[in-house]
Amino acid sequence: MLQLKFGLKRAATERPAFVMGIVNATPDSFYAESRGGVERALQLIREGADILDIGGESTRPGYTPVSVEEEVSRIIPVIQAVRRESSIPISVDTTKLEVFKEAFAAGADIWNDVTALSGAKKNNGEDEKSSDGTAASFGEPSRESALFIAKSGVSVILMHTGQAEVNEVSDFLGQRAVFCLANGVASDKIILDPGIGFGKTREQNLNLIKAPLSICAGRYPVLMALSRKRCIGDMTGRPAEERLAGTLAANMISVQNGAKIIRVHDVSSTIDTLNVMKNLR
Repeated sequence: MLQLKFGLKRAATERPAFVMGIVNATPDSFYAESRGGVERALQLIREGADILDIGGESTRPGYTPVSVEEEVSRIIPVIQAVRRESSIPISVDTTKLEVFKEAFAAGADIWNDVTALSGAKKNNGEDEKSSDGTAASFGEPSRESALFIAKSGVSVILMHTGQAEVNEVSDFLGQRAVFCLANGVASDKIILDPGIGFGKTREQNLNLIKAPLSICAGRYPVLMALSRKRCIGDMTGRPAEERLAGTLAANMISVQNGAKIIRVHDVSSTIDTLNVMKNLR
């Protein structure tokens, strides 16, 4: 049985990985079927998601930045509605401490930050092809953010951005994890995301999908966010709407190689895949 701590909640699953369902409370996320609010969140819960990841600002190429107020207005009603129905762990995909504070007050358990606590986006986010999107360009991590995570007891997902080989991703995320530990964050509240598609080359993406246990030597659970991304399209030659089969295959490989959480648009199909993996071990 796989067990992890999400905020103050301890979760367990008989499947080989936890399933994080994507709820994009935005009008411009790259996969239209992921867009929605309360109804999408409740549907993913009915499908069996272990965690919800709710976002109010897209990270697709060419995303439109939104204000703190706009982001809060998009996600808080969704969190509140979910909390009236379920105690499921809720992750919030935001780069802004001010937004996450509001989300935490409404019932969020996990801060999913694509900047690894640096607090500002670089280039155009998810699947950005430019070559200068290095993690270092985000600057130093925020001590205020780390202290809030420590005090509130939430979990944090630290993501790498930019071109890098597996060892470089591991080194960067290890440094951010050490920063969190030094500011009081418990080790069992840290989750690492190698940042598939965020400025990386095709070869770097493929190597990372195959190497979750190489990231910080497996000291922290690794989240893989591959769902319908451009790297899946590069391998299959299909548009986002037709990348489900490729996504399921890539997620299966990442889980076989040690990923503990997979972030997906298609919860029901992912659970079927994991159930087959569980029975064929």
